[in-house]
Amino acid sequence: MIASLSGQLDAVNLDSVVINVGGVGFQVFMPTSTLSTLGKPGSEVKVYTHLHVREDNLSLYGFATQEELRLFELLITVSGIGPKTAMAALSAISVEQITLAIGSGDADLLRQVPGVGKKIAERMILELKDKVEVELLTIPVGQAKGNSDVVSALVSLGYSVSEATRAAAKLPTDSKMTLQEKIKLALQYSGGR
Repeated sequence: MIASLSGQLDAVNLDSVVINVGGVGFQVFMPTSTLSTLGKPGSEVKVYTHLHVREDNLSLYGFATQEELRLFELLITVSGIGPKTAMAALSAISVEQITLAIGSGDADLLRQVPGVGKKIAERMILELKDKVEVELLTIPVGQAKGNSDVVSALVSLGYSVSEATRAAAKLPTDSKMTLQEKIKLALQYSGGR
């Protein structure tokens, strides 16, 4: 098993890179979110990898963090999700958002991933809910479910998943507020740091 690669970045493609390790170029498929963080060809990089073996193909998938790798490996255990769909998920939605969606049962957020329909999203939640480490210890799952967009916005502003979820859980459930109004109110609940 190839657990990680450290070497010189030789080429950056649309969905993969070539990393030169001791004179050998490894093609590594990556989420677009990781591709954008690697830098330019010639720079030194380190990626965590998963070697996917099929009878007719060996493919190497790379990730910037061990959390991304762990989530990818969990996603491909779900029936109906292969490496391409798992990579699409990690390209479309952050690790925190996927984890939150699975932990809170938010199938709508998971359905934003290309290739994931209602059945696959529900299967992801069913099969992975107990496996993901969600930071929602003090919040009933149902309270954060309808406000995943607010949680995502707060996480992108630098709040942890648990802080964002606590703030979103305080929002009125029957409100017809816009997303901007919800975020503003959630910021007030979280102290607006």
